[in-house]
Amino acid sequence: MDLRPSFVRRHPNLRFGLSLRTGGVNPPPFGMNVSFRVGDRPEDVQRNRERFFKTVGCAQDQIAAPIQCHSANVALADGAGSYLDVDGLVTNRLDLYLTVTIADCIPIFLFDPKKTSVGVIHAGWRGSATGIVRNAVAKMEERFHSRPGDLCAHLGPAAHRCCYAVGTEVAHRFRKEVLFENENGMYLDLAKENSLQLLEAGLAADNIESSEYCTICNPGLFHSYRRDGQRSGRMMGILGITANTGG
Repeated sequence: MDLRPSFVRRHPNLRFGLSLRTGGVNPPPFGMNVSFRVGDRPEDVQRNRERFFKTVGCAQDQIAAPIQCHSANVALADGAGSYLDVDGLVTNRLDLYLTVTIADCIPIFLFDPKKTSVGVIHAGWRGSATGIVRNAVAKMEERFHSRPGDLCAHLGPAAHRCCYAVGTEVAHRFRKEVLFENENGMYLDLAKENSLQLLEAGLAADNIESSEYCTICNPGLFHSYRRDGQRSGRMMGILGITANTGG
């Protein structure tokens, strides 16, 4: 199974990774959990992270990580470490790898091949409702002089409209085009909402792609907070630009 964005496959200077539920040092339910914030043993989380980073081809001291808070805040990452109170990071630094942790919210990966810069976003319903992807595109325009029409975007595995039930207090935050109602209630298509926001920000439709995988209805592959509650782990997405294009 190849979960890489198509732009990663086309550009050998990029490093990308998306961890799954399987392959970790723990048995279920945590398995390949990479979050220190879900009650898993810290030493197991660290071993899982080291295993994952090695697979991607990066090291712990090259990681820039947002301390996610379901916001629409996006920051410039100019070095490794943690970035407080943000849910998105952008950078044009070589060998600096941006991360996002997920378990139903959408990981969104941005790449500007002209300005050689990247962005990684954690888009839950709150961040989506307040335009985090638009903020990320604007940040890349501001800091790297990116042109939105040059950007490529990939929306990774997340809770899809088949499973993402919402109440009226959430539904009223979104346009009707991304809401679907049946006999079981109201459902939200976060991928469609963020794709529309990317189009509105100036990205070309051909440069936006979305994963077919729903985290909730694929328990063999993905962690899901909505499905498993407090006993769910977290996955991690990574994107960065390597200085070593030879391997």
